[in-house]
Amino acid sequence: MSTDLPPQIKNQLAQLQQIQQQAQAIAVQKNQVEINLKETDLALEELEKVDADAVVYRAIGDLLIRTERDKTKESLKEKKDTLDLRMQTLARQEERAQKRFQQLQEQLKQAIGTPSAQ
Repeated sequence: MSTDLPPQIKNQLAQLQQIQQQAQAIAVQKNQVEINLKETDLALEELEKVDADAVVYRAIGDLLIRTERDKTKESLKEKKDTLDLRMQTLARQEERAQKRFQQLQEQLKQAIGTPSAQ
């Protein structure tokens, strides 16, 4: 059946599949950022519970390095801000991909639903 399709419809189908793949990739990235955000929030919560003069260690690769609580807290806040921005960007990208997918889907429905004028 796909050999009977006009080139324009084949092109639109290919675009539709490409947008769908992009949306899936964005969803995976969003999931990873959400996990990082949760871990960062948890670390910040735990830092709030310890005294200001408590000994804090930070994982850097395979090492645990002794660090200052306030420096670590500031670093985690910066990381959280960056992750929040990344999440907003991914949400916008996801929304655009969703709109484009719907547009292409509608165009395909119209193209397939109406007899081709050849």
